[in-house]
Amino acid sequence: MQNQSINISKNWAPRFFAVWGGQAFSLFGSALVQFALVWYLARETGSATVLAMATLVSLLPNIFLGPFIGALVDRWNRRLIMIVADSSIAASTLGLVWLFATGRVEVWHVYVILIIRALGSAFHQPAMTSSTSLMVPNKHLARISGANQTLQGLITIFAPPLGALLIEAISTHNVLLIDVGTAALAVLPLLFIPIPQPIRQPQPDGQAQRPSYWQDLGAGFTYVRNWRGLLGLIILTMALNFVLSPAAALLPLVVTKVFEKGALELGWVQSLLGVGIIAGGITLGVWGGFKRRIVTSLMGILGIGIGILLIGIVPTGLFPLLLVTMFLTGFAQVFANGPLGAIMQSAIAPEMQGRVFSLLRAGATAMMPLSLLISGPVSDYLGIRVWFIFGGVATILMAIAASFISAIMNIESNRGQTGQEEPSSTASAVPVE
Repeated sequence: MQNQSINISKNWAPRFFAVWGGQAFSLFGSALVQFALVWYLARETGSATVLAMATLVSLLPNIFLGPFIGALVDRWNRRLIMIVADSSIAASTLGLVWLFATGRVEVWHVYVILIIRALGSAFHQPAMTSSTSLMVPNKHLARISGANQTLQGLITIFAPPLGALLIEAISTHNVLLIDVGTAALAVLPLLFIPIPQPIRQPQPDGQAQRPSYWQDLGAGFTYVRNWRGLLGLIILTMALNFVLSPAAALLPLVVTKVFEKGALELGWVQSLLGVGIIAGGITLGVWGGFKRRIVTSLMGILGIGIGILLIGIVPTGLFPLLLVTMFLTGFAQVFANGPLGAIMQSAIAPEMQGRVFSLLRAGATAMMPLSLLISGPVSDYLGIRVWFIFGGVATILMAIAASFISAIMNIESNRGQTGQEEPSSTASAVPVE
């Protein structure tokens, strides 16, 4: 395992969780901002097109720039990347605060801020993800992934209602100021805690490699292409995003049109999903999953498929069963995503992680608008729940098919079988002060 060859201090936890805690506050602040901006656009324009455009501009930086950003993350100091990214997001939000406070804000201002925030996230996320494997022992990576999933569940449950309450109590621009404060909490630990940097493998003459940016970029694509197990997992992730992304967009219509329920019941459905994520995150954090993480992940994917399929076939008179299904889907989601992230963090060479994670994120994100463009007309023509049935069955079949692909099942031990040079067999990491 890659992570096992790295000298990680026994007192890794205080340092890592100081950084992780700051990032957790920042994520919660970002969720409040996201809610506030969407609410502003909905209230001021009442336009579905405007809301769709806001979603699109938030995705574009990751889709088009993600593959190019990854090479920079692997070349530059990852701690500085996170500091600059968080600070840039906070500065852009501060500018928006001024526009709101002075009554000068316009829709296009919001679009610009959303793009800046998405660009900062495109740098920040792979930098943080690729740093985790250099700060956390390999045996704890799945538990950290479980903690991340729990955090996402908490944000899913509490950020929207809290955002709505704060907007009424202290106005939109003051809600945005909260994000500036939480960004400062994220940056502060990074100013004092070193983040390990991977050391590039030396050339045969003993000199450290320093290829050009374009060589680094090409090396990232080659690394993924030559490693069949990793390539298979990336393709699997993209396919899952394609069939599952429309579920979130279509779920309100399932509640209101199929089950003929109102906003309160929709809130219950979304809350039960978040509660399931939290329960799954706690369970994974305590248990850690099976020894072979890929088994845990595929079981989670299978569980998601069953949950999505059930949403498509639950009788309309059994709304409580829909709530149970949402809980189980959220629970399974943790066991799909958590171990998968841990697999990649532990197996991918540290000096390649920025590129690989950026490629993965770009590919997965690109599937979202594509699937929404297709699922909308299909659901209008064939029925809202048809896509849930299709997506559930497809997810189940993909989980089963992946279990018969040896390159995927042995991904935690098969990188040396690709025929490529093993660049990370002696990889190490040093803290950067």
